Amino acid sequence: MPNPLAKHPPWRRLVIVSVVLPLMIMLAALAFAWPAARIAPRDLPVGIVGAAPASQQAVAGLARAEPGAFAFQRYASPAQARSAIEDREVYGAFVITSQRITVLEASAASPAVAQLLSTVGQQFASHAARAAAAGPRRPAVQLRDIDVVASSASDPKGMVLASALLPVTICSIIMAAAVALLLEFRPAWRQLLALVIVSAAAGLGTYLIAQGFLGALPHEPVATWASLSLLLMAVSAATAGLIALIGAAGLGISAALMIFVGNAFSGVTSAPQLLPTAADRIGQWLPPGAGASLLRSIAYFHGHGAASHLGVLIGWSVLGLAAIFIGHHTPFRLAASPARKRPGPAGSGPVGASAMTTGSAEISPQLVSSPEISSEISPEIPPTVSPRY
Repeated sequence: MPNPLAKHPPWRRLVIVSVVLPLMIMLAALAFAWPAARIAPRDLPVGIVGAAPASQQAVAGLARAEPGAFAFQRYASPAQARSAIEDREVYGAFVITSQRITVLEASAASPAVAQLLSTVGQQFASHAARAAAAGPRRPAVQLRDIDVVASSASDPKGMVLASALLPVTICSIIMAAAVALLLEFRPAWRQLLALVIVSAAAGLGTYLIAQGFLGALPHEPVATWASLSLLLMAVSAATAGLIALIGAAGLGISAALMIFVGNAFSGVTSAPQLLPTAADRIGQWLPPGAGASLLRSIAYFHGHGAASHLGVLIGWSVLGLAAIFIGHHTPFRLAASPARKRPGPAGSGPVGASAMTTGSAEISPQLVSSPEISSEISPEIPPTVSPRY
């Protein structure tokens, strides 16, 4: 790839680098720091069990205190609320009566949300205690937390998945660069096959580390391995596809998109509904965010809520593989298109086999062997006198 700054004098190159590189670092820091600094519930789906006056008062008070924070859904019984949590329809639910407040949560879906719901339950209990103290004497309100779908005992805070997502994304990009740029597999089907095989092998290795060594993905081993492989495939195929279409610049575009947008907006350390508006949707449309949500659904919720995330990863994989094929076989000139050779004159062949080239003229060996022609071409060589004995 030609150096775009080569035509500029050294002092101008220094000015450009001094401006562009710090700006890139600032944007990268902003991409990761801004969502983390603005974490708050935004239309977080939460269940409310029953229609008792205590439940209605709690919902009304929470809506006044934090408007737009929660999207409440009512359920007739705690069993229905549990089923909704296991199906990933809601993150948790509140069962509120005059004597007890029960918080149903799922730390496997998001430890941050589970902690948030526990805090809200404590606020409900405090409000009920103040109301009881002001009115006629009633028994104290009891608070109980129930983790319906708990995280692995080896990873109660979900840090393994949160910590592994970024290196998995980076290594997927490196894998695509190795296949498309370093090894230069040709034709396209070899590149496609290499990406599939390496993604499957890397997914298996990642699963062996995450579960076999760290115990963070305890259920559905085959499906979890397939989900990890699909995540690697989606990132690497998209990267290799961009490289096939626009060359080495595609590597930089993919890195910026998958790392500084996809990872930063993935919500893997909290939840998509805790991110700023639009960041949650963008993150789930990109492979890192969709892959993290898919892994949670597969490893803990038996695949419930996985359909949309699975579709995102398959879509990126198909688009990336199609871009690789187009880049290699399109009639238009793209980065991965094979070099086209100039057509030579009919009957021409390699130099020295069927013709000898002098300058721009081609002379056949038969003509050169002619005494008249060879005397004109060859320099005059003095005759050799053989010795007489």
